[in-house]
Amino acid sequence: MGQKHAVVQGAKCKCQFGDVPDTLQVLSNKKIYANDSDGSQKLIATTMEIGGATFQANTFGQCKLQPTGSSFKPCQIVITKWDGAYEETQLANGGQILLEDSKATCPIAGSPCISIINHGQSTAGSESSAKEANEEVQSQLNPMVDLDDLEEIKMEFNVTVI
Repeated sequence: MGQKHAVVQGAKCKCQFGDVPDTLQVLSNKKIYANDSDGSQKLIATTMEIGGATFQANTFGQCKLQPTGSSFKPCQIVITKWDGAYEETQLANGGQILLEDSKATCPIAGSPCISIINHGQSTAGSESSAKEANEEVQSQLNPMVDLDDLEEIKMEFNVTVI
């Protein structure tokens, strides 16, 4: 997948023809999680997130492709397909993992017009990320903390540092 993030439950998406974003709900996968140590919140989104009810509000506001004289009809999200997924892996549901640059198509636009504006993952510190931290960068970002001192404290009190 390179440097791209996998899309997970709670990702924010927008349509180029709508006026408000909506939150993706993962309905096709109930077993595989990303960036979620408890395995309870960040289900991986796949190309099988299609049809209606795939978003929380199920609307991107007013659809600029459906004028009604002085206004526009409300958008009713229906995903017909996703493009730009990670093709090297297929999950048990038959879908491929959506990436942060994947795009969805709706039947009104007929082209990929729905994009992901936030993949839904969040960064969490861990002991391994602390071990892999660049000491020079860390000393510039936080000059009051010496990573070697933290390691000594951890050893002395037998605690996990995250």
